[in-house]
Amino acid sequence: MERRQRWTYRFQPASRKPSLYEVSPHFSDRVNRNIIQSEIEGGVYPNDLPRGSALAIQTMSRVYELVLLGDGAALISGHPQFCPEPVEVQIQGSTWGGSMIKAKFIGRGMRLEYEHPVRRRCRASPIVDIRVH
Repeated sequence: MERRQRWTYRFQPASRKPSLYEVSPHFSDRVNRNIIQSEIEGGVYPNDLPRGSALAIQTMSRVYELVLLGDGAALISGHPQFCPEPVEVQIQGSTWGGSMIKAKFIGRGMRLEYEHPVRRRCRASPIVDIRVH
């Protein structure tokens, strides 16, 4: 568990102090629990990484390669139908499988969601691991 927490904050700029989510009385217990779990599992905010950074995102069914272009744009490949070759997409964030999204965040245990130029909104299977190349 300690390893995951360090990994989560490794990508954040030195000027940003890690802050933990405080339970909101406006959200259901399930939503609050999901947000807290996303902090425990860890992840990355792509906008905190330099342009050109490459990520390997292993989901339960495949491995995606992401090259960050900045401003939420990325080249993605790794899906045999949607992106067998790199295609430019907009990273929306990650979901827990429903309609609520943690914007501009790619998190373990969550589903990467991106806007494909032809297929529109795409959602990957749950993320198992994220690595920077």
